[in-house]
Amino acid sequence: MFSGIVETIGSVVQIQRDGENLHLTLQAGIAPELHVDQSVAHNGVCLTVVAVDAPTQTYTVTAIRETLEKSNLGGLRIGDRVNLERSMRMDALLDGHIVQGHVDTTAVCEVVDFADGSWYYTFSYDVPEPLRQAGYLTVEKGSVAVNGVSLTVVNSAVGSFQVAIIPYTHEHTNFHRIEPGTRVNIEFDIIGKYVARLLGPAGR
Repeated sequence: MFSGIVETIGSVVQIQRDGENLHLTLQAGIAPELHVDQSVAHNGVCLTVVAVDAPTQTYTVTAIRETLEKSNLGGLRIGDRVNLERSMRMDALLDGHIVQGHVDTTAVCEVVDFADGSWYYTFSYDVPEPLRQAGYLTVEKGSVAVNGVSLTVVNSAVGSFQVAIIPYTHEHTNFHRIEPGTRVNIEFDIIGKYVARLLGPAGR
């Protein structure tokens, strides 16, 4: 379980294909503090640490085919920057929102607007109607995780939404590398999905 508050950014230093799996090695300042079997969110995707090399500040995780199909991790290249967050502690403050690390789909950045000190990013996504009815959608002022970053939705519409990014978030996550055409990971609000499931067809 995560909160969507990015802890640091890691750099991809090695990519290795192994059948349908993808082994990703990243360099990050938190690497010496990690241990094998630990969960870390990568652009919002929960992955298990399988190896750690503390002297080089690197560690390795493995993504399976399902993960690669649902996320943007399969498109990573050497040198790409990845948002990282370790699992939240149960006695810690929940500064973001409940993020499972289970990416629902990807979205494409359509527009980036500078707004006198902040940025507005517009994203579009394609989700079939049955999934929208199951809560795979955004609501105005609701929460959404974009590349693992907990954000508040503005201008919610069918298949698109905007988020506002303050300078701190822009600098300390990989949002400063997102531009029109960039594909990002999206996790919709788990509470919304449960509400949609409980209501069922009779509630709509």
